[in-house]
Amino acid sequence: MKKDAVDTLTPLGVMVLALLREGDMHPYEMVRLLRARHDDRLLAITNGTLYHTVARLQKAGLLEEVGVDREGNRPERTTYTLTAAGREAVVAWVRRALPRIDRDTDARIALAEAHNLERDEVIPLLRERRHALAESHALHRDGFSAAMAKGVPPQVLVEIERQEAVLDAELRWLDSLLSRLESDALAWGPSAFSDSERYRAQRKAARQ
Repeated sequence: MKKDAVDTLTPLGVMVLALLREGDMHPYEMVRLLRARHDDRLLAITNGTLYHTVARLQKAGLLEEVGVDREGNRPERTTYTLTAAGREAVVAWVRRALPRIDRDTDARIALAEAHNLERDEVIPLLRERRHALAESHALHRDGFSAAMAKGVPPQVLVEIERQEAVLDAELRWLDSLLSRLESDALAWGPSAFSDSERYRAQRKAARQ
C-alpha cells in the first residue's frame, strides 16, 4: 500500500472499499446497496461521485477490474475486486478515524465500518474516543456554567448547552457499547456475519 493511500481516502472511498470486502461488485450494485442500506444518510451519494471514486481507488491500486459483462440492452458493467492494499486501507482508515471527534462525517463512517476490526482492537480505540469525548463534554459543561455565573444571557449560550447535552448522550451510549463489547454480549468482527437469506436477496436485488 502506498504510504499516502489512507491520507487520500475520502469517506465515500472507505465505504466503497468496505463494500468490496463483502465480495466483487460493479459500481451500479454498490450504489444500490448503499441506498438500500440507507448509507446515504451519512453522506450524499450520486452515481457520478461513486464512479469517480471507483476510478480514483483503481488508480491508487486499492481495487482492480476482474471482468466486464453485459446483459441484453444494458450498458457494460465492469466488476471490481479489492486488492490487498485496499483491504489494508479500510482497516487503517478506521483505526485512524475512530478515536477522533473533530470530524463528524468521518467519525460516523468509522463507527459504521468499525465491525471490520476485531473486538480486541476496536475496544481500545473506542476507549480513546471516550476519553476525547469526556474532555470535550467537561469543557462545554464548565464553560456553560461559568458563562451563566457571569450573567451571560442564556439565549446566546443555547448552542453550547445543546453540544453539552449531545456529548453527554454520546458518552452514555458509548459506555453501553463498550460494556456489551467487553462482556461479549454483542457479536462482533468480520467473522460474526452470517451469509443470511436476507443478505443474499439484498445482493441479488442490487445486481438487477
